[in-house]
Amino acid sequence: MAKERVNRSSGVGGQAVLEGIMMKNQDKYAVAVRKQNGEIELMVENYKGMFGDSKVSKIPFVRGVFQFVESLHLGTKCLNFSASFFDEEEEQATKTEQFFDKIFKGKTQDILMGITIVFSLIIAMGLFIALPFFLSSFLEQYIPNKSLLLLAEGFIRIGIFVGYLVLISGMKDIRRVYQYHGAEHKCINCIEKGKELTVDNVMKCSRQHKRCGTSFLFFVVFVSLVVFFFIRVDHQLLRLLLRIALIPVIAGISYEILRLAGRVDNIFLTIISYPGMLLQKLTTKEPDESMVEVAIAAVEAVFDWKAYYEKQVCETMPEDLEE
Repeated sequence: MAKERVNRSSGVGGQAVLEGIMMKNQDKYAVAVRKQNGEIELMVENYKGMFGDSKVSKIPFVRGVFQFVESLHLGTKCLNFSASFFDEEEEQATKTEQFFDKIFKGKTQDILMGITIVFSLIIAMGLFIALPFFLSSFLEQYIPNKSLLLLAEGFIRIGIFVGYLVLISGMKDIRRVYQYHGAEHKCINCIEKGKELTVDNVMKCSRQHKRCGTSFLFFVVFVSLVVFFFIRVDHQLLRLLLRIALIPVIAGISYEILRLAGRVDNIFLTIISYPGMLLQKLTTKEPDESMVEVAIAAVEAVFDWKAYYEKQVCETMPEDLEE
């Protein structure tokens, strides 16, 4: 019987931004952006998080919700930073911005960021929760069996999710972001496979990674199908409200599956991770060498890969290094 293998997780995670990449390691993150003049702009900061050292945010099956909100907050902040290099005109504070700065005491950007996140969540719930629910409701007259109807709703949700990814992957600007997403994955895979972090080595690595946000979103869709199948109520409005109320539970379960899949290799985790890895072919594209250079710059600003290499790789038996 094949032995279960624990992966060498580096703990480094990231996100693609406009013409750049954010990499995070523990409480430190860096955003590297390729400017229009070809130079790489690098921002390095500490991130304490919105919830600080709250013990609640570290409880299994609860921490996933906190991690998701933290990722949205930090990701939006990094996107705003990268976007600032590509405005056609220099930014100038308008009278409206000055007015809101006085009201919010200089916290206008944080408040606008919060509004953006809330609005994004509402759109996501409408598209991936409410829409499949209402579309499946039209099938009630054709599918009297409730179990089959719930399965139909789940497959509609998966179809909308995949269709959304296919649709946006065809956009030119999004394609470049997906190329940087691929560079991010290649960089992390290069580190975790014990290879020196060079452009050549990174380019040879896979652009898919088990801890990717795409896989997390697929797990959310899949887990929702299972949860909604077993938790049922008859009243239509109550069914919809229950689906919305269960989102934190579903996100918490999905995060634990993703976390385990990124650390341990076994046949079950490989099977359930496969659809998410397959979807990453849509959300990642092959980067060019200049994009990989940006990814390396972001990694090296927050992570000592040489020390990691010495500790995790040089002490490993040669047979364990085989891919």
